[in-house]
Formats: sequence, structure tokens, C-alpha cells
Amino acid sequence: MAVNTTMPTMLDQWAEPTWEVAWLFPAQGAWSEQEYLALDASRLVEFSHGRLEVLPMPTDRHQMIVAFLFTAFLSVVQQLGGAIRFAPLRLRLWPGKFREPDIMLLRRADDPRRQERYWTGADLVIEVVSEDDPERDLSTKRREYAQAGIPEYWIVDPRNETIAVLRLADASYALHGQFSAGDSATSAILPALRVAVGAVFAAQ
Repeated sequence: MAVNTTMPTMLDQWAEPTWEVAWLFPAQGAWSEQEYLALDASRLVEFSHGRLEVLPMPTDRHQMIVAFLFTAFLSVVQQLGGAIRFAPLRLRLWPGKFREPDIMLLRRADDPRRQERYWTGADLVIEVVSEDDPERDLSTKRREYAQAGIPEYWIVDPRNETIAVLRLADASYALHGQFSAGDSATSAILPALRVAVGAVFAAQ
């Protein structure tokens, strides 16, 4: 008589999630800022009025674009005596609202909005448009960053290889410039900055 000696695989043992663990956490809509800030996750997680927003893992191209832009901004920001950071680092837009921009900067390193666990403001933020939900970067965050009073917002779109630089005018953003291949993107608040758009999207 044949004996089945097949051992259960790791996949068999762990195929079913431990659903009971979810009951150890607040329900969507019931998270507090303190509970969100205490969350230790291996993913980018943003917070909006009691709800968690789990973002997709960035792609290789996304990360290369972020790395190129961070390097391009770094020397200019350092010369100003400022501070620049890349995700993951939380930005508190207002009570109950946290985002994690791909890049954010302050023109002064001693700006009191620069705090250890999260920043409470920024002078410029950059988002690389995610394919899973482009409207999050193109529309939702544009509205939110303006509401938070952030002077400048860069929307970097790999789909059409363009960079839109927005400057705050009153309570909403106006277009400082729409840049594409062959152009150098410029900043409204950093006059010395020039970024070759073609080089951003050719980064390997």
C-alpha cells in the first residue's frame, strides 16, 4: 500500500491569513493619529481622518526617478542651508491628515516644522505619478497640498514624461510651468534650480 509522504508546504500552512489579527486593530474610520503613528509597517501607509491608505510598492523606474530628482535638488538645498528628504517620512498636513511625499524639502534646516517623527509642513513637495491611481497625485494631493499651504508642488508623470510645477496662488495652485523632453524644469521658489526633463526619465 502506497504511503503519502508529501509534507505540507509553507504555502499550505500559511495560505489562509490570520483574520483574527485584524480585530486587534481599529476599524477603518476609527484610527487615531497616535495609533497611526505607532503603526510599524513595511509599506507606505498614509492617514486620512481615521482611515489608512496603503500605497502600492514603488517600481524600479519610480525609484530611479526619485533618486535622480533628489540628487538634482540636493546641492541647491544644501547651499541654501535647507533640508530635503525622500519617502518614507510622514508629512502632517493638518490634524487627521498625513501624507508621505516622494520628496519634500524646507529651505531652512532649522525650520520648526522639521520634526523627528514627521514634518508639520514643507516648502516644496514632489510626487511621481503612480499608475495604480493617477488621480491621487494629479488631483487629490494637489488639492490637499494647496490646502496645507505648501508653496510649490511638482507632479512628475512617467506616463507622458512631463513635469508640472505648480506654485501656490492664494488658496490654490497655478501653473508655473509644464515641462517635457528638451526643457529644463525650473522652480518658483528655488531660482538656481534647473532640471533637464529628458535626463529625469532617462535615468537608469
